[in-house]
Amino acid sequence: MNSPTLAADSAADSDFPRLRALVEHARSLAARAPARIALVHPCDALALEAAARIRDDAIAHPLLVGNAQLIAQAAQQAGVDARDFEIVDTAAAGAAAAARAVELARDGSVRALMKGSLHTDELMSAVVDRNTGLRGNSRISHAFVFDLPRYHKLLALADCVVNISPDLKSKIDILGNALGLLRRLGVQAPKAAAIAAVETVNPAIPATLDAQELARLGREGRFGDAIVEGPLGFDNAFSAQAARTKHIESRCAGDCDLMVVPDLNAGNMLYKSFVYVGGGECAGLVLGARVPVVLTSRADSLTARLASVALSVVATHDET
Repeated sequence: MNSPTLAADSAADSDFPRLRALVEHARSLAARAPARIALVHPCDALALEAAARIRDDAIAHPLLVGNAQLIAQAAQQAGVDARDFEIVDTAAAGAAAAARAVELARDGSVRALMKGSLHTDELMSAVVDRNTGLRGNSRISHAFVFDLPRYHKLLALADCVVNISPDLKSKIDILGNALGLLRRLGVQAPKAAAIAAVETVNPAIPATLDAQELARLGREGRFGDAIVEGPLGFDNAFSAQAARTKHIESRCAGDCDLMVVPDLNAGNMLYKSFVYVGGGECAGLVLGARVPVVLTSRADSLTARLASVALSVVATHDET
């Protein structure tokens, strides 16, 4: 994931009350049944700092999967004692750590994976391997949830990271995965907008045709208790006033829980705009695998890292 250097890096967690509430919720769940999360190849100072914060904030139990010698060196750079962590020693290569972490997820030893200092493709190659990976029943996708200063609740975006040019079949899974995550967050009847450049169906813009079909499937109950509308322009989905100005009747306008973007280009630019221009902060997960995957970047803020781990805890909590 090529995340931006978040504009909110220097801001206090209190600037993002909805993400703070998410972390608190995860902490309360962890107090009853601590979830183990595998930090895959955590072999730089940033990864060890994140591991220490996850442990100290009691969000989850971090299991360090990687070469013990490299982890010890990174811990020294971070001013952290590696002996305070449980370590699963592997060969030095990131791919070896990824393969071992996937094995741990397959046998139920960990509830989620978190990318350390290896390349994203090394981790995801192990996750999606058809023989030994973590493929589930739906296409693997990604969803962010954003805490935005100018929006009244968490707002999800999918897919801005994994699927480059998704077709309709892929978008059905992207939408379904994200709606499932929202329900885990307590949104009983999510409102989803399939957004495009325009709010009218235009055969020259394939995204509008996909959006129209997603809305039809939503009306037919394909996605359960959810409202799915589209195509909607971003302005109409985000602002009820914009929709009224254009005489658009919508139950989603100004109250969306989720926006499904047409492709990775649009999603990538939108989520970075939320951060850089909108002053927002986010948590994100790879969905559709047997366990959620937290993809991190050196540019991610600590707030985003912790919130993403918290999101994985909530997403995997056994409600029974």
